[in-house]
Amino acid sequence: MRDLISSLKRLGGASALAAAFAIIASAQTAQAANPLELNFWLSGPRYDGRVATCEKALSTISSQFQEKESTFWNSTLTITGYTRIHEIAFRPWQSDNIPRRYCTGKAMTSDGRLRTVNFSIIEDGGFAGFDQGVEWCVTGLDRNWAYNPRCRLAGP
Repeated sequence: MRDLISSLKRLGGASALAAAFAIIASAQTAQAANPLELNFWLSGPRYDGRVATCEKALSTISSQFQEKESTFWNSTLTITGYTRIHEIAFRPWQSDNIPRRYCTGKAMTSDGRLRTVNFSIIEDGGFAGFDQGVEWCVTGLDRNWAYNPRCRLAGP
């Protein structure tokens, strides 16, 4: 490449431009994809909207809450029960987005306080895209402020 550039400099301005154009023009043209390169056998995600009901996620939230509190915050706080669990939205955006069911309710914690819990159940949102995933937030206990203010970002 260095030899090409130095020889083009020796030729002069117009000659160098003509030589560069000749090199570019002699390059091979792009070929169309053959049938095996068209990706017609690759199927993308097929979101059917089969998302579990709000109540199915409560055991996951309880276990993940207890694990988070003990591991990261050195706390013995647990969720002891739920009340008023209901759906607030299902697929609130365009139909080609990943289906989510947004829910809210009240969670009783082991300190005796009733707190709001906001969560979403995500189709194919589990580990490596298998099974359903759950994202949740307990108001007042979002210590790393992931869903602040007051867990509103855990909703739709």
